[in-house]
Amino acid sequence: MKAGEGSGRRDVLNYIIRRIIAGAGLLLVVSLVVFAIFFLVPRLAGATPDSLATRYVGRAPTPEAVAAVRDRLNLDDPIIVQYGRFVRGLFVGYDYDSGTDVIHCDAPCFGYSFVTNSEIWPQLLDRLPVTASLAVGAAVIWLVAGVAVGVLSALRRGSLLDRAAMMTALAGVSLPIFFTGLVSLALFAYYLPIFPPGGSYTPFTENPLAWAHGLVLPWVTLAFLYAAMYARLTRAGMLDTMGEDFIRTARAKGLPERTVVAKHGLRAAITPIITIFGLDFGLMLGGAVLTESTFSLPGLGKFAVDAIRGNDLPAVLGVTLLTAFFVVIANLVVDLLYAWADPRVRTGGRA
Repeated sequence: MKAGEGSGRRDVLNYIIRRIIAGAGLLLVVSLVVFAIFFLVPRLAGATPDSLATRYVGRAPTPEAVAAVRDRLNLDDPIIVQYGRFVRGLFVGYDYDSGTDVIHCDAPCFGYSFVTNSEIWPQLLDRLPVTASLAVGAAVIWLVAGVAVGVLSALRRGSLLDRAAMMTALAGVSLPIFFTGLVSLALFAYYLPIFPPGGSYTPFTENPLAWAHGLVLPWVTLAFLYAAMYARLTRAGMLDTMGEDFIRTARAKGLPERTVVAKHGLRAAITPIITIFGLDFGLMLGGAVLTESTFSLPGLGKFAVDAIRGNDLPAVLGVTLLTAFFVVIANLVVDLLYAWADPRVRTGGRA
């Protein structure tokens, strides 16, 4: 027994180490892909160092400003040298020559905006709590509501509850966030002033009640879309699982129906939900663009939209890198949860 437990622990540890190494390698590949999208692909399309520098200056650039940015960013260097400098900045920082002074960008250096004359990383950190608050609150609602509705619909297949839930889920999937967001603002912020209108955000550390009160509408609007998708997926998974032989065996043993559904049925059907939830949550941490824009929340999504409108390439690059980082980390967590939910994953499918 002890030998088996030791072997199981080694399998888990080896699996975790493999996944962490793979995650680190994937982050390196992501940095290469993001760098290529912003620097290599434009060059292959015929862009010159001057045209690339123009994207850093902002609107109405002057020839002098373009030449200065080109020299400061060393855009005339070979692309491999620029990528090495880019990766080095992520780990040890980078020095930018502003023309009159040398500006040090502390690690992790996600770039320096010559449009706002500020580092990108501190701006991302300022907006991350807003996006994290929106993502965590909405994720809890859509996961609990979606899975619960999906399980109830599967257990009462064909009933009025099932049909009503699936019709609501279809509406949730079909209606875009900017529509449901505007409708919720019109009804509950202006016609019935129950919740504050868009643009109001109170940090959790200042007033937790005001923080939650200001995020209820964004939470519900965002969760409505995802809960609808999760309800449909959970229902389909439960319908497949509840007809399996091991479910009939569990019932034949006399186990309570609650135990059969929760411990055996739901655990087997939850595996694809874990995958989708991890990736959805990782993407959400990178910025819920439509929701934040609709409710004027100063998060990463709105920051990205403002950066695109202002032609602030370093800010767009920083948000893209941070979003990719969250997705990779979420994928790593999903793999580890897989090993908990299904032991066959960490043992490579061995019997």
